Amino acid sequence: MSNRFTDSDAAGAPTKAPAASLFQFGSSYGFSAAGTADSQDRRDGTRSRRWWVITGGAIIPALIVAAWFTVTALGIVPAYKLPAISDVWEAGVDLASDGKYTQHVAISVQRVFLGFVIGSLIGLILGSLVGLSRAASVLLSPTIGGFRAVPSLAWVPLLILYIGINEDSKIILIAIGAMFPVYTTVAAALRHVDPQLVELGRAYGRSGISLLGTVQLPAVVPSVVSGLRLALAQSWLFLVAAELIASSMGLGYLLIESQNNGRIDRIFLAIVTLAVLGKATDGLIGLLEKWLLKRWG
Repeated sequence: MSNRFTDSDAAGAPTKAPAASLFQFGSSYGFSAAGTADSQDRRDGTRSRRWWVITGGAIIPALIVAAWFTVTALGIVPAYKLPAISDVWEAGVDLASDGKYTQHVAISVQRVFLGFVIGSLIGLILGSLVGLSRAASVLLSPTIGGFRAVPSLAWVPLLILYIGINEDSKIILIAIGAMFPVYTTVAAALRHVDPQLVELGRAYGRSGISLLGTVQLPAVVPSVVSGLRLALAQSWLFLVAAELIASSMGLGYLLIESQNNGRIDRIFLAIVTLAVLGKATDGLIGLLEKWLLKRWG
């Protein structure tokens, strides 16, 4: 029996390779090669899905542009209702030639960014309190729910009265719009965190803010990101209302000024710009989601 587990017998003749060596050989060459092939297949599948997402997402915008071009070229809709794409492009070039277009975009992006960050942080704090504390839920939920139903324009007179006509009032209005989606999604998600996961975190000495930051919030990353995406969309929606507060620059101001001057081409330019900026910033939230899931997913 002992000769089966040695490299040679008593006369020095070679014997069969040990079973363990055969297993290792198979693992080193057979399974790893299969694993490499599977990894390559997965990468190829990921690339194909990425291209499909990009191509599929561009289909409807391309159809809209084609329909827009066709309708205006054939004169189906009068120019004072639907300008040609070339007219909108020329309006953008005209505004960009003296730097106004860049200023409108930069100021609006700054306002949205500041309001979004402030509102999201407040919503995260309130959502954590309501989601983790029964007493906070009883005390805060009805009041926050009531304020959430107030239209954005209803806040404008109060902000002008209490804060004045300045940047602070505009940013606060955008922050109000960004706060509620984050609050709602975080509060609902934290109520359903696995209790065993929380107990495990406490067993490792986590409690309070440490437990929230290392266990509970990482457990609800998809919900938090969903709330951030909704908050960002709300921030762009509230931007137009915010820039009604005696603004002299910004895309919302450009919309109102173009309406007063009958510049339908600039109105479409502002709308297209808002759509592009909204999608671009939403893509940044998507990158944040990938990073958070890679770290805590």
